[in-house]
Amino acid sequence: MLTFYHAPQSRSFSILWLLEELGQPYEMEIVDIRAQDGPPESYRAIQPHKKVPAIVHDGTTVTERAAICLYLTEQFPEAGLAPAVGDADRPAFLTSLVYTDAVLDPIIATSVHKFQYEARGFSFGSHADTVANLAKKLGEHPYAAGERFTAADTQLGAGIHFGMNIVGVLPRLPVFEAYMGRIMERPGLQRTLQKDGTLEPGQMP
Repeated sequence: MLTFYHAPQSRSFSILWLLEELGQPYEMEIVDIRAQDGPPESYRAIQPHKKVPAIVHDGTTVTERAAICLYLTEQFPEAGLAPAVGDADRPAFLTSLVYTDAVLDPIIATSVHKFQYEARGFSFGSHADTVANLAKKLGEHPYAAGERFTAADTQLGAGIHFGMNIVGVLPRLPVFEAYMGRIMERPGLQRTLQKDGTLEPGQMP
């Protein structure tokens, strides 16, 4: 049994996409993170900050997107969404997963809220360095971890899509547009966009 705790049009979109790519059965529980008082206190038993996403798999609770990706790709290796331990692409895969959570996510949030800060005083650094790093990475390889699509792309792709197409804080660089073009061809992402209500069926961002 796999239960996924999700809020539509939120950061848990990327885990919904991962689940669609895995092709495993799951149940979705909607968490109303936008309610006046937030989700019910009982939800803290699943996610201590009452945030999404979270999963419960056969009684095991996992939170945080990078951790959920690692856990699910280990549980369902037959999907081929993660380079195996010892694979040359494994370091890039792990780096991209954590980078999306630890750097790209706060860069987008601080940009949306116009938060002014001294980059050297914050672990995630500057907006300019983030954009330059991602442009370099995606200019050298078609996907987050190299030449093949992996679970890291469900996270990085969702982040770039949100930052560029939804809130407009990432520039429309040709390398980003090309990357989005590649991942938008995936049926798993199209199903995710429809299930999440982010786009109407058949629309493109």
